[in-house]
Amino acid sequence: MRKYIEFARVQMQVHAAYSAWFWANTFSILLRMLVIYFFWKAVYSSRTEIEGLPFDGMITYIIIAMFLQMFVSGVGQELAHTIKDGNVAIELMRPYNLITRLVAMDLGDKIIHFVRGALPLSILAFIFMDITLPTTWQAGLLFLISAFMGIWIGTFFDLLIAILAFWTINLWGLQVMKEAVISFFSGALVPLILFPEWFQTISLFLPFQAMVYVPVAIYTGILSGTEAWLALGSQVFWAVSLFVLLRVLWTIAIKKVTIFGG
Repeated sequence: MRKYIEFARVQMQVHAAYSAWFWANTFSILLRMLVIYFFWKAVYSSRTEIEGLPFDGMITYIIIAMFLQMFVSGVGQELAHTIKDGNVAIELMRPYNLITRLVAMDLGDKIIHFVRGALPLSILAFIFMDITLPTTWQAGLLFLISAFMGIWIGTFFDLLIAILAFWTINLWGLQVMKEAVISFFSGALVPLILFPEWFQTISLFLPFQAMVYVPVAIYTGILSGTEAWLALGSQVFWAVSLFVLLRVLWTIAIKKVTIFGG
């Protein structure tokens, strides 16, 4: 375990060293926040609520969902690159588990990104953009648990897509489609309650809503009480299912690797 903690620590140092990239990324996020804020302000100019959500509830949902979406993927691209350039054979001979190493490095990335980027920007959002806090401390605690589960679900799904690089010539198109599907079906763009009933029903049988919509809906009070606990249970189901599928697919995939003719 110590070596994986060290991987995470080193990755945090590497990430912190690129200050130009950090400021460019921070500026792009801030610009996106401003666009979202003024867009929904214009939408609410002639109404007080949409599907029971007032302006402060809607803008809170969209901003929190935007931040959370930043953390639900990212590790898969490195794995796919390692597979396609053939370095996976060398990595499998080293004294660590490749998947665990990548997850540890991704965790380091996420920690430094949260501390240096998401946290300061969220504080600005609370001060200047009418973002509200959860109505109760229980809802806030449940949100943190749910957000943690959503991040793991997104990580497992990202790795599953990356492993397909063993069987595909070019994974770029599939990764682009994955990001689009996650943004649409996870409720990261708009709350799922704004979609038709048939769309919401379909979303219930997919893992994407467990990545973003469930934690943010708990935060904003869209889901509360029994509904919130049932939604959290669905997240546990998807986390376990995707983890098992990941282990099975990885076991099958590495059998395709030939190391020094073995």
